[in-house]
Amino acid sequence: MPRFICNACGTQFPESTEPPTACPICEDERQYVPAGGQSWTEMAALGCDHEIGWTEEADRLFSLKMRPAFAIAQRAFLILHPDGNILWDCVSLIDAATVRRIEGLGGLAHIAISHPHYYSCMAEWSAAFGGVPVHIHEDDAKWVQRDDAAVKFWSGERLPLGAATMIRCGGHFAGASVLSCPWLSGGRGALFSGDTIQVVPDRHHVSFMYSYPNLIPLAAAEITRIVDAVRPFAFDAIYGAFEGRTIARDGKAAVERSAERYLRAIGR
Repeated sequence: MPRFICNACGTQFPESTEPPTACPICEDERQYVPAGGQSWTEMAALGCDHEIGWTEEADRLFSLKMRPAFAIAQRAFLILHPDGNILWDCVSLIDAATVRRIEGLGGLAHIAISHPHYYSCMAEWSAAFGGVPVHIHEDDAKWVQRDDAAVKFWSGERLPLGAATMIRCGGHFAGASVLSCPWLSGGRGALFSGDTIQVVPDRHHVSFMYSYPNLIPLAAAEITRIVDAVRPFAFDAIYGAFEGRTIARDGKAAVERSAERYLRAIGR
């Protein structure tokens, strides 16, 4: 029985004989239903004309992205560490070649997801690696469309994953999180920000939004909360959700000055 995948956001739904009547993630005001209406595909169909492209972003760090682009077109990250590798965020395709390559690099210990727009096919990815846990903040539990035993809801403000730490920031979603990896960037640290802290095209600033496609801003208190949440962590690089959206140096200062710029613009 097929597990349908939303063409607009890439989320996989439970087994069903017919496509879902709607996608709650797309119908939420942070996303959108395309002008042509909701449409659906399946993993096997995606595999016929898409592949997973790999980019070596830094030493022991790879980005994974569907090519050609699909749905929101985010990139996931394979973060290598001797204590266990982490997949940060997810994409809507997994294939045998990708599994073999990741297994050859040590497999996966954890899958960590920033927010509901990147849930995609997280249960399929977990199953391909023996049911590794998928970590999602409990505040975003209601957005999970396909229940699976591998999905582990965490609470509070921080979750250690070996040497890494998930940090709940809120803002874009109540449970929106980022990932701190202090060993990367030559020991200066790296932050994986999803859409919670969005790297903008100039690659020297970030921004923050409740909805990016619908241009709904966040209030000053939410911006302050996000910056306060990451301030205790050291990071030089910031890896955003989209290809090329990386701040290679001075990332922590970029967050601070970008928050001040945002607050000035909304007339704090």
